[in-house]
This record gives sequence, C-alpha cells and structure tokens, in this order.
Amino acid sequence: MILSGHVLLIAATWVGQVLAEGGRSRTSLNEGWKFSRFTSTPDSLSYNTLKPWMLPLANDFIVTGSKKSVPSGAPPGANVQYVQESFNDGSWQTVDLPHDWAIAGPFNAPGISGGMGRLPTNGVGWYRKTFTVATVDTDGTKSIFLDVDGAMSYAAVWLNGNLLGGWPYGYASWRVDLTKYLKAGNNTIAFRLENMVDNSRWYPGAGIYRNLWLVKVDKTHVAQYGTQITTPSVSSESATVNVAVQVENMGNVSRKVDVSTSIYAVDQTTGAAGSSVIASLNTAGLTVDAGKKISTNGSTKIANPRLWGPPPAQTPNLYLAVTTISSNGAPIDTYTTRFGIRSLTYSPSNGLLVNGKRVYVQGTCNHHDLGALGAAYNNRAMQRQLQILQDMGTNALRTSHNPPAPEFLDLADEMGFLVMDEAFDAWSRAKAKNDYYLLYPDWREADMRSFVRRDRNHPSVIAWSIGNEIDEQSTALAGTEGAELQGWAHAEDPTRQCTTAMNSASEKDALPSVIDIIGLNYQGEYGGYGSFHSKFPNNMIWGSETASCVSTRGTYLFPVSPNISSRYNSYSGGADNSKMYLSSYELNNPGWGASPDNVFLNQDRFQPFVAGEFVWTGFDYIGEPTPYAGNGGARSSYFGICDLAGFPKDRYYIYQARWRPDLPMVHVLPHWTWPDRVGQVTPVHAFSSADEVELFVNGVSNGRVKRGNSSYRFRWDSVKYSPGEIKVVAYKDGKQWAVDSRKTAGSAAGLDVKVDRKEIKGDGVDLAYVSVAVVDGNGTVVPRAADLLTFSITGPGRIIATDNGDPTDMTAFPSFSRKAFSGLALGIVRADKGATGSLTVTVKGDGLKAGQVVIQAL
Repeated sequence: MILSGHVLLIAATWVGQVLAEGGRSRTSLNEGWKFSRFTSTPDSLSYNTLKPWMLPLANDFIVTGSKKSVPSGAPPGANVQYVQESFNDGSWQTVDLPHDWAIAGPFNAPGISGGMGRLPTNGVGWYRKTFTVATVDTDGTKSIFLDVDGAMSYAAVWLNGNLLGGWPYGYASWRVDLTKYLKAGNNTIAFRLENMVDNSRWYPGAGIYRNLWLVKVDKTHVAQYGTQITTPSVSSESATVNVAVQVENMGNVSRKVDVSTSIYAVDQTTGAAGSSVIASLNTAGLTVDAGKKISTNGSTKIANPRLWGPPPAQTPNLYLAVTTISSNGAPIDTYTTRFGIRSLTYSPSNGLLVNGKRVYVQGTCNHHDLGALGAAYNNRAMQRQLQILQDMGTNALRTSHNPPAPEFLDLADEMGFLVMDEAFDAWSRAKAKNDYYLLYPDWREADMRSFVRRDRNHPSVIAWSIGNEIDEQSTALAGTEGAELQGWAHAEDPTRQCTTAMNSASEKDALPSVIDIIGLNYQGEYGGYGSFHSKFPNNMIWGSETASCVSTRGTYLFPVSPNISSRYNSYSGGADNSKMYLSSYELNNPGWGASPDNVFLNQDRFQPFVAGEFVWTGFDYIGEPTPYAGNGGARSSYFGICDLAGFPKDRYYIYQARWRPDLPMVHVLPHWTWPDRVGQVTPVHAFSSADEVELFVNGVSNGRVKRGNSSYRFRWDSVKYSPGEIKVVAYKDGKQWAVDSRKTAGSAAGLDVKVDRKEIKGDGVDLAYVSVAVVDGNGTVVPRAADLLTFSITGPGRIIATDNGDPTDMTAFPSFSRKAFSGLALGIVRADKGATGSLTVTVKGDGLKAGQVVIQAL
C-alpha cells in the first residue's frame, strides 16, 4: 500500500527525502481539469466497444481465470474529438478532482428515482487535462503510471489520442501505464465515464470522485500493492513481523537488485515517524528477469511492540516500513507501507478478540457520500463524520456496500476503528437494472483480488465482506459463488476471515455453510442468532446490519407507541405522510428492522457469542428515502443516527448510553415548545445508562424511573404539556450523575453561529463546518423554526454547500440560501488555495439578528 497524500503529509519530515532519493515520486493530478457532461451519447463509444481493451488491464489480478490480450487492430475512440490534443475544450467547465458532477443538482433529474437520490447521475462525462512531462522522465529508464482511486463508472482513458484501457467498476481503484505514449512536454489525458439510470440502489455519485495520482518509478520497482506485512505472533513482549515484497522489472534486460526494509515507529500523537530503525530486513543479489516479477520474503522480531487496537481500552499504534530497492549500491526505488501490530481471534463463543482482549463490535454501516458534498471524497469531511461517530461510542465501520476511498482506511487506522471492508452489493443476479451483475462474469476475480491487495496492510480491516444481501443468497448457486469469492480473498490475505451479510438465507442454505463469519442482517432481532449458532457452533456471528430505525431529526409525532418497537404508520403517530416526516421518539422501523431498544434486548439474550453489530446507518445518506421514495418523495434516507448535515438525532444518545456506559450523560426529549398542545399528553423520554432518572416538569417531580434490563430508555408517557421547563436528573450508585433540560422557546430573534474549527489550511481542500441555530431572545433554540437563512462570506474562501438535514428539502446543495430545519442549518466553507488571512461567514434571516464567525486560513 502506497501511503496516501494524507499519510505522506504526516511523515513528510523525512519520508519525503527518502522518496526523492529513491527515485519514486507520487504527485496529485487533481487540479485543472476540463469537464463536460452529455445526457445522450456524444461519441461512437460504449462499454461493449471498449471492453476488449479494458479487460487486459485486469491481468495482474487474474490467477484462476483466463488473462486477456490486447486486441489487434486500431482501438476504438482514436477519431473521437475529445481525445485529440487539438480539441478546444475552452467552453467546458473547469473542475478540480475529486469531482461529483451530479451533486450540484438540480434534484428531480429526469429518469432518476428517489432510490438514487433524484440527482443527475446519468449520462456520459468527459474529462480532459494537459500536463507537462520533463525530458528526463521520457529517457526510457522510468515507468510512469496513473493511479485512479475511483471513477464512477465504466471509465476509459486515452493519452495523446491513444487508448490505455479502463475499469468499469466505479468503486475500484486501478492503474494505467502511461509510459508508452508519454512524451516530453505537453501531454493530453482524456477520461470517458458513463453512468446509466438504475445502476445503483442508492446515490452512487458520478465522475472522477476520488483522487488521481501520477506515479514515476524506475523500470525496476516495487509492484503495485507490492508489499504484504503480517504479524503472525503477537504479545506485549514480542511480535513477529513478516514482510513480503514483490519486485517488478518492466525493463528489457534482467536486473540484479538488493531489497531492504527498515521499520520505524509512528508517534501516535503527532503522526510523525521516528528517526530510529526499530527492525530491518535485507535480501541481497535478487535477480529480476526482464518483464517479470519476483517476490522476496523476510521476517523479523520487534521487542515490546506498541500494539494497534481500538480505543478506549487499546491504542491505535502504527509503524512504518520503508522498502528500498538498490542497484549497484544506489537506491532506485523507495516504497512506504504503514501497518499495525495486532492479533485477531474470531471466537464462536466469545466474539472478536483483538490482542487477546474481547472487543464488542459497536459499529455503524455507512454509504460513501458525504452529505452535501456528494460522493466527491474529502478527507476532512470524512474525518468529521468519523469523529462524530467515535464520540458516540462507535468502534467499528462497515463500508456499505463497496470498497471505500483509500484515505478512509488511513483515517480508520489512525483513529482506531475496526472495519468490515465490503466488496459488492450484487453478484450474478441483479438488484437494480444496471448494477454490478452486468460486470460480475468478467470482473469479479480482478475486483475481488485488487480490493484485498489494496487494503490488506491496514490494521483497521478485521474482515472482508464479499457481498451484501445477495439476491441469490438462499440458492445453491450462492454457495458456489461465495466459496469462490472467499477463496480469492483468502489467497490474497490468509490472515483475515470473510463474511457476507444475509437477510434471508436460513441456516439450512448453502451460503452460510461456506462462509467464515456468519453475518445476519435483521435476523438476529427475531431469534436468528440462536438458530445459526446451533447450526454453526464453530463460526463467529455478528449482526452485519441491525435496527433500520427511521426518524426525522427534531420531529415528534403523537400519540407515541407504548411498545419498545413499532412499525411506522400515520395512525399510531410514527409518521406524518403529508410532510414525509417520521417521529424522533426513535421507536419506529420499516417492518424488517427494529428500534435500538429491541436490538439491545435481543443482543443481550445471546451474549457472549454474538460479536456485536453494525447499525443501519451512522448518517443519513442521499437516496433510499424509505418510505418516501416514490414520485414526489424525499431526497435522502431516514435511517441515520445523524442526519445528512451531521446533526445528531435523538437516537445518537441512546447509542451513546449503550456504547459509552461510563460517560455521565442523560438526554431528554422531546423539545418543550408546543403552543398547540397545552393540556395534552406529551410523553417525555430520556436516554441514559444511569441506574435511575427523575423527571421534573416546571420544578415538580414526576417520579424516578429505574433502568430496566438491556434498556437505556426512561419513559413518562402520561405527562401533559404546560409551558416552562422539563428537566431530568440521572443517578448512579445513589448519587446525582448527569442533568439535561428543555425550555419553552419564545419567538425567533437571532442566529447562534458556531464553527467546528477556527483555523483551516489554505490549500483549497480543507473544510470548516458552520452550524447555525435559530434562537429566541434568551438564546434558547427555537425547535420548529424554519426561517429562510442566507450565508455569505468575505475573505479568500468560498461557501461550497449548505444543508439542514431535512430529507424533503430539494434546494440544490450549492445554494447560499436555505431554510432552517427543526431550528438548525449548516454551511460548509473552504479557503482558496494559497490563501492566508480571515474568512468571515455571516448568516442572516428576515427579522433575526445576524450571526457571524471568523475562520483563519493558514
């Protein structure tokens, strides 16, 4: 695994020097692209015509299948004007990558369903860029590659009018060799992407939505994903570290080289690598034939290793391996690999053990979009999401339902998350008309193997998920397919187990009989844990998808169900179908799922053998707005523990109570501003891990409630509303532990504006998140405020998007004006590249005192 730009920055104090001396460079190719989208085919091309030239690109990842040769004859596209250096693209849009062409809207794009988010993802997109190459880089001693972290989808690449190949799976990372057609001076690279309607069940994004890298290396170098580091023996006193290095010779003559790897500790606080070599491995006199690859393996021991493990009980310590290839005593390539030392045990009776210690999996499932930024990857946006989840108590992430951006796993490594790394949402049978099943026959081995090779050095990855709710999961075919995919994952990485998420396969079906870890989607809530454990007593079991509770932040509907879990419907108070809102008492599910309360109860019944859960979902995401996906429906989901803007829903606090039981915390709901409910029953609930919670309404006690078994909800269901204040006092071990309250708000009077970080980098990439609350004259949030707010900025920066978490809001994300939803709104700010100085963000609303915040660009 080559370090991402994010990680290179951390270790740049000395690794950058090593890279320069060793002859390898890796630079971003993200800036200054020209882009145009076409809703109908603007060229003579299609995947069917390009496929024979794409397939050979996968040969490095084909072991059991047949490798493909580049067809004879002229490749397609040479006569298409967009690949020509002479084409005038001056009228095209100028964009920087990562870029999602659909996220700017508008919503309700023709032919795009609510399931795909109603944004214009479809069409053909062309990207062009001219870049300069020095003469020294074309002297025949180097190989130069383009590394694509992700492009949605069916991407094909031309250089100076010559087709290089491509890769159709939009979530895959892949490489093309530029060397043959590269020339000194200006070079023109062109991408063609094509997204079809109904190519996904959720919002997939569109375009080159992850990073691009230009990699220059000596002809003899460490191959793509060319290191594999494993730690087969781990204790607090000693660890065995095995290092395998694959060396590739793309030259015309054989080469004798020396291969050495030095291991350094990474400071857990600063992220910088130390200067002292902890251990080293050396292989001298390795002969690599022309056009071939050869692997060398070594092993070393590290005394008193600093282990990688999830906080708070463990620390995510990291190491850096620097591999140097030398020829005639001079370094010709240097390749860095970050890794962690840790052990995994998959116990059928005790769940997951990390470094011999049981870690209960407190996970969330997460789609890849970043809310108002869409699918375009941004490291700060992802870091913000993960920090919000970690503060809740999340220790695990599921990459639903596809390989993530490489930087996502870098963050997981650094922050100490456990990751279920997922490959596919479909195999040979379709879920959507144009989804992965179209690619499965030709690409499944390459996609599976390249996915595992890319990610296998990340200590955060604890399991490979080979699929999600596969349509054929209950058939004999699924057993055959699952065994094949799992076999490829094991061949690439024998250190981790595989899982697949099953929502309908029973313990009698073929698929669970071939899989390592039994992953159950929602079946655990209804007794499935016990029946699968009886059938497969030697397999670890976890809830690969749980809950699917649905709600709209700040929305409380009446009456409130007396049950611990209830299917939403308008007559029981769970849903307001006219507004497409769902109650935030957090009791409602869409039929296949359950409330958190119900999930906790059933998990605890099967302790300790259930390893944990991955809740659907950590954040609302674009698309799949169940139950309002039909015509005229919503834009985004209701499943999130946080809304699309990242504001926590009430459900956040019931998970925090469960997952951080030692945190002094109590959370009361609903809000207490109900002029239309005076004298009416308005239930009050509180979430806490306390022993008891007492409710006071306008200073009068409504009684203490003791916490029930597996319950973190305290209820007072007969409270009648009267203006004033509700306050809850939580007690633990007989002592006051935490307090929370809600006051009746007056009329909206002003705006309380805050920013998550007052300093950001002036690099054109880093972000600040500005939150806005509509408040009354006393500073109390007005909980049902929907005032139209307008954001503005002065200084060297931009407001790039706004949001409010309302799943029905069809205002385009780049708009500077947006209504508050349940009293809140959000603006996302970026400094210009090279900027320094103050950015002043002002938010205004009619009749409201404006709010302002200042951000420093550094």
